[in-house]
Amino acid sequence: MVNKLCASFDEAVADIPDGACIGMDSWAIAATAQNLIAALKRKGVKDLTIVTHCFIPMIFGEDKAVMPSVLLPQMKKLITPVVGIRHLGGAAFVQEYVEKGLEVEQTTIGTLSSRLYAGAARLGGIYNPVGVGTIVEEGKEKRVIDGKEYILEKPIRLDYAFVSAHKADRLGNLVYKGVFRGDGPVMAMAADFTIAEVDEVVEVGEIDAEHVISAGIFVDRVVRIPEDGLATGQKLKELVYELHKIEPARKLMFG
Repeated sequence: MVNKLCASFDEAVADIPDGACIGMDSWAIAATAQNLIAALKRKGVKDLTIVTHCFIPMIFGEDKAVMPSVLLPQMKKLITPVVGIRHLGGAAFVQEYVEKGLEVEQTTIGTLSSRLYAGAARLGGIYNPVGVGTIVEEGKEKRVIDGKEYILEKPIRLDYAFVSAHKADRLGNLVYKGVFRGDGPVMAMAADFTIAEVDEVVEVGEIDAEHVISAGIFVDRVVRIPEDGLATGQKLKELVYELHKIEPARKLMFG
């Protein structure tokens, strides 16, 4: 029987080359495949293109939580709707890398999801009204459809997707929990190769087929998060508690 379980995060990312385009869902610490990101940093690959939803500076030490921004020194391009948060100093943390050649392509949350879906479905793109009449339309094809202007947004295909799920079986079928679902499923479909980190691994047949969100056909490797790993249940509880104590983060997360 096919077994997609991988022994470690370092093993799971071992063959990712320089120049890879990697999608990783992230809303601060939620839905982030933190252990895979940490392993990618250790590997030291460079010239990466990172596609993510929220790109903000590190709030905690890397022993507690890791976000896509930890990869900044290894990146050549960033595609995201959010670069920095006002309460955390805005986008200043990216500036020195932009000056060194980092390309930043900003989009909107819905547009990013739609472009990923277009990539997953092998569509040629989507016509989107969002951004018409703004700098978003610069350099892009426009069409009038039924009297309304649209911008052509091109699909996003990924070389790799890092997803964080709650449960998996040995075939790679995934179940998500709450907000951790996010755009993980569409990233898995838009990627040539998907690696999932999960809280729990069960035997084939133990997951009700009606509960599977990402089918195993879209998942290539699965790594179970160990008890001392990043983003475990207890650590997330501790981090949320700490967020209440950090004023900028408190405002960001709790208003």
